[in-house]
Amino acid sequence: MTSSPSSSPSPVRLDLDGNTIKPLTICMIGAGGFIGSHLCEKLMNETNHTVLAVDVYNDKIKHLLEPESAPWTGRIQFHRLNIKNDSRLEGLIKCSDLTINLAAICTPADYNTRPLDTIYSNFIDALPVVKYCSENNKRLIHFSTCEVYGKTIGSYLPKDSPLRQDPAYYILKEDTSPCIFGSVEKQRWSYACAKQLIERIIYAEGAENGLEFTIVRPFNWIGPRMDFIPGIDGPSEGVPRVLACFSNNLLRREPLKLVDGGESQRTFIYIKDAIEAVLLMIENPARASGHIFNVGNPNNEVTVRQLAEMMTQVYSKVSGEDSIETPTVDVSSKEFYGEGYDDSDKRIPDMTIINKQLGLILLSSVEFIYFF
Repeated sequence: MTSSPSSSPSPVRLDLDGNTIKPLTICMIGAGGFIGSHLCEKLMNETNHTVLAVDVYNDKIKHLLEPESAPWTGRIQFHRLNIKNDSRLEGLIKCSDLTINLAAICTPADYNTRPLDTIYSNFIDALPVVKYCSENNKRLIHFSTCEVYGKTIGSYLPKDSPLRQDPAYYILKEDTSPCIFGSVEKQRWSYACAKQLIERIIYAEGAENGLEFTIVRPFNWIGPRMDFIPGIDGPSEGVPRVLACFSNNLLRREPLKLVDGGESQRTFIYIKDAIEAVLLMIENPARASGHIFNVGNPNNEVTVRQLAEMMTQVYSKVSGEDSIETPTVDVSSKEFYGEGYDDSDKRIPDMTIINKQLGLILLSSVEFIYFF
């Protein structure tokens, strides 16, 4: 399904049920971000859909906006606006067939240091988008997060309990897994709570007012344009997510900092594999509407410590430099993130629902070489 950037989309494309896919106008909020930029590329290269790209920045999609000779010229329009306070947003949603909301504050370092901004961005600012879609009978694909699951049931069992190895206690399922957060004092959960509450609003709008929706829960999507290297292509004082943090340490020949020993476990998936799933949701509304989908790779689990070791090996191989004498150092979460930080122990998605509805199996492995 992947095509080169210079290829043009097939004139006739079919959905999973054999129906012709009609060109859509898509209002994409947050189009200038990591996921949005890759989704825009996919839509321009492989489909005939039109994108109304809404964001305050367009650096990551500039290559799609500038070339007048590009085969997609006229199918992507950039609208610079902040959804907090711009009356143009409803008009853009009204003239679209589908709205995709990617706007969020989603950097863990902000959750307990900027909890109000985090809650407003992920809940309050998203409310008008849901309202406009519901009132105007427009379909919505809303991007949530795997963090809505919080901690696993297994994390509350004794460390030597054999039940910790039972998938029933740690695999995360959209329709049955509970959402378990820490105490209110642990403001790290401000993000997860805000994301869960907007999910509940969307689900209620579907139940009571007929909103046609799909909710996406990404599990650690990674790839180019994901984050910044402090002082190089981002603010010097910023704290990016784990892969960019480790990349920054490697480039500066500093020990990789392992928060609380790097014991947390994560599953990673490459952005282009994840975008395949999103395109299927866009073009198969009969199969995707009314569903919440995990999108991740359950076979790609590593501890953060293992990730650090893997990235150190890859960087040494690519750069030709020997690893530093002390490649990692343990730091406390309080020291690294500040007061009020907490974390989930494991994040492994159950993929049963998305595989059943969209026939999608994401089994490719992730390679970290592109970060260097």
